[in-house]
Amino acid sequence: MLLRGGRVWKHGAVDVLVRGGEISRVAAGIEPPEGVEVIELAGKLVLPGMVEAHCHLDKTHFGGEWVPHTAGDALTDRIDTERRRRGELGLPNVDNIVALLERMVAAGTSYVRSHTDIDPALGLSGVDAVCAAAERMAGRITVEQVAFPQYGILANPGTAELLEEALKSGVGTIGGLDPAGFDRDPVRHLDVVFGLAERYGAGIDIHLHDAGTLGTWQLELIAERTAATGLGGRVTVSHAYGLGQADEATQDRIAVRLAEAGVAIVTGAVYNFPVPPIKKLRAAGVTVACGHDGIRDLWGPYGSGDMLERAMHVAYRSTFRRDEDIELALEAATYGGARVLGLAAYGLTVGAPADLVVVDARTPAEAVVTHPARALVIKGGRALVR
Repeated sequence: MLLRGGRVWKHGAVDVLVRGGEISRVAAGIEPPEGVEVIELAGKLVLPGMVEAHCHLDKTHFGGEWVPHTAGDALTDRIDTERRRRGELGLPNVDNIVALLERMVAAGTSYVRSHTDIDPALGLSGVDAVCAAAERMAGRITVEQVAFPQYGILANPGTAELLEEALKSGVGTIGGLDPAGFDRDPVRHLDVVFGLAERYGAGIDIHLHDAGTLGTWQLELIAERTAATGLGGRVTVSHAYGLGQADEATQDRIAVRLAEAGVAIVTGAVYNFPVPPIKKLRAAGVTVACGHDGIRDLWGPYGSGDMLERAMHVAYRSTFRRDEDIELALEAATYGGARVLGLAAYGLTVGAPADLVVVDARTPAEAVVTHPARALVIKGGRALVR
């Protein structure tokens, strides 16, 4: 197909020719080859497929009946409520996961990283459920999983062995959770996570909620371990609340360390939790991505599956007002996420998969702020939404 008369992000007023599921040409005034479908865009904005870099598909009750939130405000309340009510609600539920993935597709998301709970009481049921849902959505959205120790590794005996089973089964990334604040032994926790990653050639994505200097100290530990193991470019820290709370000198120092070590940062900009300093991180060369975190689950009732809307939350929470700053949030929801997921080819360039989103906006900042309806969604050269 030929997308004609649009405005392509970072390219301007050019056409996009798609052939064999890939972007074949990006240029002005492309003449349509014989037999190629021409889609007139009338000045609409063309973006690459969105990347959801942090969510929990296995937890969602999206698409089912409304479930009132019953947990208290403390973290332990939400953990206890989830453990108690998961079975009652039949989670993980493949139909719920498919419903959420369908919503993501409609909103233009092409790639998803899901953190799937690994726990002796659950076994690998979450991994199996997400795999089943991904199979039903094959060709429409690409899903990768992180083996996530929601209830700790050292604090929850048997979890380390199950994490290894998940990696053996094909899960490509191993997670971690507050090595100091939850497991209370950051060295041993990181020994397990990095050891398994090295053994199985896996990536790493660690939830780090710990606040203040405890959080920033662990970021430095992770950067140090990443450099020592040569895993730069394959390690991600999600949330990093402590970095959002740190003074500017500390932020500057840690941003340089993360960039040198090759550690990426993912933020959800959820509720009132601290948001890492995106402009500082990007200026230092750190990859920044974003995602929803929980979507309609026992941790909270919010989340839409729309990554343009999530980019708006990231921009708003970061107090971005200028177009060039707001565009940083869009980059986190696209190119930044692609780097975190290690996508070999991505974006609006020749040879990349034709994963494209068209919206009625003149500029990237307008697309983020207004997050308009998707006029066209293409995955692998196939139109999924018109």
